[in-house]
Amino acid sequence: MADRISKIISAHGLASRREAERMISRGDVTVNGEVAILGQSADVSCDVIAVNGVELKAKDAPVYIMLNKPCGYLSTARDERGRKTILELVSDVGVRVYPVGRLDLDSEGLILLTNDGEFANNVAHPSGEKVKTYRVEVVGDISEAYKQLGAPIEIDGYTVSAVNVKILSHKGDRGVLSISIAEGRNRQIRKMCSVCRLKVFSLRRVSIGELELGALESGKWRYLTDSEVASLGG
Repeated sequence: MADRISKIISAHGLASRREAERMISRGDVTVNGEVAILGQSADVSCDVIAVNGVELKAKDAPVYIMLNKPCGYLSTARDERGRKTILELVSDVGVRVYPVGRLDLDSEGLILLTNDGEFANNVAHPSGEKVKTYRVEVVGDISEAYKQLGAPIEIDGYTVSAVNVKILSHKGDRGVLSISIAEGRNRQIRKMCSVCRLKVFSLRRVSIGELELGALESGKWRYLTDSEVASLGG
């Protein structure tokens, strides 16, 4: 089926739609040996589309899954040090998929994987950033930290703000918090808690936008429904 070349390039995970259009404008893309033009459509199943001389191949059908990542797994496609990655947990999907965003090695919970580059770009792009909610077990002055977490906090030279903070349970200096954020800075929740003098014992992402982890067991995955994909911008 014919589609816009910029969309095809984005769907292959080579670039965002906008960057793909820049590549076309620069003359980096050809269709059947001819330089492509903006707005041109093609069919990857019968047309030869090449980016910088490298031909794009027909893609597998798009796959969208959610995984309940356990602690101890990297949320990357590969690791030079040979550590475990989440791709080991989804090896039975049947096609090659890649993580959308990341969770720290010591964090767990909801993470998305797909072979649809455009979907991944849409979900990860700052303009479409979804609110992510985390269940965080902490030790410290919960009451004081709760007030601080509800206000802007500076980490790594940036000012960040929680969308919502709730105390789910609290006994003495131990508690469980629900923290929702719209940004996605490196180890943001842990750094926010550190600024508020809270020690994090466990951190689990429980939702992305309207998508919830639910009762999915640790280390298990499932396909997203069509409505779930649509809610995430797919």
